[in-house]
Amino acid sequence: MNFLAHIYLSGEEELVTLGNFMADGIKGRKYKDYSPQIQKGILLHRAIDTFTDAHPVVRQSTARLHASYSHYSGVIVDMFYDHFLASRWMEYHKQPLQDFVQEFYDLLHHRYDELTPRIQRLMPYMIADNWLLSYATIPGLEKILGQMDSRTAGKSRMQQSVNELQEFYEEFGSEFDLFFNELIIFSQSKLDQL
Repeated sequence: MNFLAHIYLSGEEELVTLGNFMADGIKGRKYKDYSPQIQKGILLHRAIDTFTDAHPVVRQSTARLHASYSHYSGVIVDMFYDHFLASRWMEYHKQPLQDFVQEFYDLLHHRYDELTPRIQRLMPYMIADNWLLSYATIPGLEKILGQMDSRTAGKSRMQQSVNELQEFYEEFGSEFDLFFNELIIFSQSKLDQL
């Protein structure tokens, strides 16, 4: 899953949300350098990624892209799934997406000193281009995929994947619904364990 899903699945605790959001840049046992609540978020993130990578529905989505995008297909599916979460937001959350996103950006400003250097560098771009809200539309998603593609010097061709998203929109959407409902249950259970 990508940023929006990880934030959504963190629950209401700010530091758990921060840990879940920053976790990709925190390797191995380095998570122990953080406060217990941030550690909880990092461990939740890792559990979500493991669950996601092994899930047969996610593998089905990824397989549809593999011939064209190879090892980038998993990243692309993460982005597609964030698109479906954003575009169907009110099915999952009572707060409007724009308000939810703004609260998260406010959290990043408020907790800036606790962010990893990588996230501190990323944050201004994320907020300026409003990535989390952009996921809700195909043109917004395409722009962000283009930015990601430029970081691979165009090798990933991720921006072009919106063609497959549009061609197989129903299939990807159905797969997201099946998977995400299971992921919500898994994440809540994991949060309770941590």
